[in-house]
Amino acid sequence: MKRNIPLLYAFSFLQMTLFPMAVITLFWKEHIGLSLSQILLLQSIFAVAMAVMEYPSGYISDRIGYRPALTAAALLGIAGWGVYTVASSFQGVLVAEILLGISTSFISGTDSALLYESLKGNGEEGAYARCEGRSTFFGQTGEAAGALFAGVLYARYPLLPFILQVGVWVLALLVTAGLTEPPRERRHSGRHLKEALAAARYVFIENRRLRVTILLSIALGLSSFYPVWLIQPYMRDSGVPLASFGPVWAGANLVVALFAVVSHRVRDRLGDRWMLLLLMLLVWGGYLGLGWTAGAWGFLFYYLLTAMRGMRGPFLLHVVQTEIPSASRAGMLSLQSLCFRLLFACTGPLVGRHADASGVGNTFRLLGIAYLLVLPPLVYLFLRHRHIDEAAR
Repeated sequence: MKRNIPLLYAFSFLQMTLFPMAVITLFWKEHIGLSLSQILLLQSIFAVAMAVMEYPSGYISDRIGYRPALTAAALLGIAGWGVYTVASSFQGVLVAEILLGISTSFISGTDSALLYESLKGNGEEGAYARCEGRSTFFGQTGEAAGALFAGVLYARYPLLPFILQVGVWVLALLVTAGLTEPPRERRHSGRHLKEALAAARYVFIENRRLRVTILLSIALGLSSFYPVWLIQPYMRDSGVPLASFGPVWAGANLVVALFAVVSHRVRDRLGDRWMLLLLMLLVWGGYLGLGWTAGAWGFLFYYLLTAMRGMRGPFLLHVVQTEIPSASRAGMLSLQSLCFRLLFACTGPLVGRHADASGVGNTFRLLGIAYLLVLPPLVYLFLRHRHIDEAAR
């Protein structure tokens, strides 16, 4: 079980070593000919592909095992990036994105469940937040490493980042071969639909603390996800040189990595109430800065959102993990990702259409105002139910 921990760190590093990510919006626009609304539509379809497989993949992981699920994810990753190397139209990119969406759905929930169960097998589940933060650190470090020279690779040959990405997933496949399946509680009746509905009822109806935590986590997650697809045209419009796109993207991911590592320490020092206030301030400051500033250095406000993203993950995911039974851990974690993907699928194209019509800066302003309204009531409900449940115990 102890060997699983560094192997999961390595898998996270490789999974997030995305050579194309820092320039992929430019690739879509300049070489495939997509508009921003088409790009956000594409990502919505990616979200739907994940949504369709999100809970089934987690359910399958709980039954066939975490290691086979991650192996399937690596094989689908090889196939998806391989399709990208020959894609020349919206349809070709769509096939690649669907394959990658299914791959991501097999990872979503499974990696975190395997990490928690491996720690639990050694009696160390209390260290989960720290280990999850380290996993995020390695993942974001991998993305930063992949992005560092992305602009240079793209300028030399636009398909080179995608070719390298296939090799990365071959290495990830080799890592999965060394994982060990942990012993864990299994209470499966064989009536799959009944068990799936029972898990959904537990998440969304029976456990109100879990429900509110998931809603807050989704809202904060989306706040750092929209800019991923908007920041590259924002930088191009602001006059940031193409060669700087890789280092800028690498910097953003290093910010996520560093703040993920210190997340548990910040929570221990501030407590839940002040931790959530800090996360809200980072969201508001990031969007308002991006929306009301101009110039080549305006992208630095994006780093406020990436700092929030780094701290949010280990903090709220640890709260969620403590509320979930072992027998359905991957499936219930996948339900959270399912809701995230569905909500993005509904809102992403609207955000892209607004950006095409009114500009990226105006879109950031609109999103900033929306989060000024949405976050305070969610934080209030989270703290209220947390206080009530702890008092009841």
